[in-house]
Amino acid sequence: MNISIEELVKMIGDGAKLAVPADYSGIAMEATRALIRKGVKDLHIVGVPTSGLQSELLIGAGCVSTFESSALTLGEYNPAPRFSHAIKEKTIRLIDATRPAIHAGLQASQKGIPFMPLRGIIGSDILQHHPEWQIMDNPFSEDKDPIVVIPAIKPDIALFHAPLADRDGNVWIGRRRELMHLAQASKTTLVTVEKMVDTNLLEDETMAAGVLSSLYVGGIAHCPKGSWPLDFWYGDKEDGDHLREYKEKARTEEGFDEYLQEFVYESASS
Repeated sequence: MNISIEELVKMIGDGAKLAVPADYSGIAMEATRALIRKGVKDLHIVGVPTSGLQSELLIGAGCVSTFESSALTLGEYNPAPRFSHAIKEKTIRLIDATRPAIHAGLQASQKGIPFMPLRGIIGSDILQHHPEWQIMDNPFSEDKDPIVVIPAIKPDIALFHAPLADRDGNVWIGRRRELMHLAQASKTTLVTVEKMVDTNLLEDETMAAGVLSSLYVGGIAHCPKGSWPLDFWYGDKEDGDHLREYKEKARTEEGFDEYLQEFVYESASS
């Protein structure tokens, strides 16, 4: 189950629908750099419910054809220059959703049902851009009670970074239940981890409640500091100096190419 980072990203093929969590949940940044080196194409990224530097790099490197999420944000380092450029030049397809809609679509997939009902967006402009989101009457109400139904979002692969995994393929995600939700909605899950342990995590009463079973995991790569330069909830804080450097370089295509050369290609060979 424990494989190299190169073997891990080989499992993500061209055209895959790839679900990734928000920056606060654990981003597999080293795997992202390996994907760029691999030259993957036509990814359909699902940001759950948002995405950040991970999708920004993949979009800038030409790896993405569709981006589906409620936002792509670099936080205090906004705006995201390569994402903004791609939207202006129409080089990617944008599926703009809301946070609840992204989660509802994944919950439908997680439960094995075709759709999930959702309130709160009736009357908003976003419905005009989603003909696949349908409005139906609540069948349990005697009065007129419209409700939106969101079709299931079915990712091929979920990808994230976690604190540790065991030799049996179980992954500890703590109280990050959104990662459990993400994994169970996807066909398989690929994970980079800070640490591998020999004991079975599901046999430890203090750990078991926060464990993603190996049933949902297709590959694990031991990758210390695998979320750099982003903040990791069970590890290092974000590298603010690096993120400021990225923002400055990525303002232009030439600067972005220089960034990739230094921090994606050359760093892998050093």
